[in-house]
Amino acid sequence: MAVTVSLAGRTTAPAAQGAPVRIGGFGGAEGLAQYLTTERVDAFIDATHPYAAIISANAAAAAAATRVPLLALRRPPWAPLPGDRWIEVADTAAAVEALGEAPRRVFVTLGKTEIGTFARAPQHHYLVRSVEPVDPPLAVPHAAYVTGRGPFTEADDRALLVTHAIDMLVAKNSGGSATYGKIAAARVLGLPVILLRRPALPDVPTVETVEDVVTWLDHAIALRGV
Repeated sequence: MAVTVSLAGRTTAPAAQGAPVRIGGFGGAEGLAQYLTTERVDAFIDATHPYAAIISANAAAAAAATRVPLLALRRPPWAPLPGDRWIEVADTAAAVEALGEAPRRVFVTLGKTEIGTFARAPQHHYLVRSVEPVDPPLAVPHAAYVTGRGPFTEADDRALLVTHAIDMLVAKNSGGSATYGKIAAARVLGLPVILLRRPALPDVPTVETVEDVVTWLDHAIALRGV
């Protein structure tokens, strides 16, 4: 069985993969459908980030157009535990509103293409963590930046929050363990967390673990007689 991993190309140094890697977009659902047909793809796994709504919509449309079996691998969202102080909002604009008018010290863990909205609230001090350096920097008087790729431990994130005197967090409900450290740290420190709600995603067959993907893939390949 030949496997190809497709990456969007948003990071300059993606994590190593154990299969050939294709980097870059396809040109929307139509371009993706053309790729599936040209490459004679037998099964299609959508393992994108749970907030990559456009990519997932294109995947569903392309799979439907080409009748290639599609499975989505989606991490379940985090659930609040006793002590969590979550404020759920629809988008970054709502997150900015939720910060309020009084100056805060805010830890932001969003993509570098999403943080520009916070320039609307320049009174806050921001600590921004991203995989890639933020360029151009956020257009506010007070911002610091750290780069890193998870997993992040609760102890390390707690130390980071304390060192920078953070009193509020902004994050996505990404699920999984790699970036949960900040959520656990905020709980221990009693800090409020503004969480962006997950977007609506296509209604396609979905599993939560890689093991379930492998089981489905074996079945899908067998049905197509590969």
